[in-house]
Amino acid sequence: MKKQFLLLIGAVFAAVNTLQAGISQQTLDNLNTAFQGESNAANRYTIFAQAADKAGEGYVAHLFRAAAKAETIHRDTHKRTILELGGKINNFKLDDVKPGTTAENLQGAIKGESYERDTMYPEFLAQAKKDGAKAAIRTFVYAQKAELEHAKLYQSALDNLGKNIDTTFYVCSVCGYTTTQKPAKYCVSCRESADVYEIVK
Repeated sequence: MKKQFLLLIGAVFAAVNTLQAGISQQTLDNLNTAFQGESNAANRYTIFAQAADKAGEGYVAHLFRAAAKAETIHRDTHKRTILELGGKINNFKLDDVKPGTTAENLQGAIKGESYERDTMYPEFLAQAKKDGAKAAIRTFVYAQKAELEHAKLYQSALDNLGKNIDTTFYVCSVCGYTTTQKPAKYCVSCRESADVYEIVK
């Protein structure tokens, strides 16, 4: 009985915090959808990296590992934002992943990143802006900008498949922006010092 009462009080406080922040349930649902999507992407790209290694495609494996690192950052930022806004993390199960050929994996990744860049995040951002939810806007923008670059990098890898180009990937530990050229001073996405960039091998 006491436990149920405490759970009820916690739910009430979370609801009050959400209402005070002016955050709609739709934005919290969108954050959970994004959290789940980035969790799946991080897992999928990790598995794709292992498959690319086995296929002797070191460059592609390297790229998938960098993208997995970025998606992990997005996942964690979405999670923190949900909690910060008084929401709760919905339970879910990671998707089963069956990698195909390296080309197929890259094509699937391009499709996924393009959807998030062109459809999912723009819709989520529109609702967050309507709510005036600054924390949600920030985490959605960070992810969208990174997905834009991921799609470009995946397309380049597909176009150059088999060449195994020796390239270094840098990932911003704050926003997940991924690039082959470390910024001289500031991250082009979140404007943090370039010192926060990590090399992913």
